[in-house]
Amino acid sequence: MKFVVAPAVVALSLFGAQALAGETPANPDAKVYFVNLNDGDKVSGPVTVVFGLSGMGVAPAGIEKENTGHHHLLINRAPIGEGEDGADEFIYNIPADDNHKHYGGGQTETVLDLGPGEHTLQLVLGDLNHVPHDPPIYSDVITITVE
Repeated sequence: MKFVVAPAVVALSLFGAQALAGETPANPDAKVYFVNLNDGDKVSGPVTVVFGLSGMGVAPAGIEKENTGHHHLLINRAPIGEGEDGADEFIYNIPADDNHKHYGGGQTETVLDLGPGEHTLQLVLGDLNHVPHDPPIYSDVITITVE
């Protein structure tokens, strides 16, 4: 068993978290981004969030179609790959809870009821099974303030 673990550790250290990803191929030039929000924005609630995607298309969860995925919104948590599960977040399906919102119907926007104060947001594209693509497609983390 030590011989199996050691190469995996070496591979992680050589290639970093970006080398780990789900098995669904992605266009390496694809980008996901916030259309209507920027880092540092001050907004009033409820907060409308519009998802942007270039280089790939949107398809609902469970639909297998090349170069497509669906949006996930990470709220008030560490950037993907830096959360409590670390790099494993790139190879397993994204959980569904208050900090991980799924838009598996193919939605391209949402309205959030966020309380007053600072909130972090990050978009992650998931494949038909809610797993990040290879390579993973995710936005920068932005911080907004709800007044």
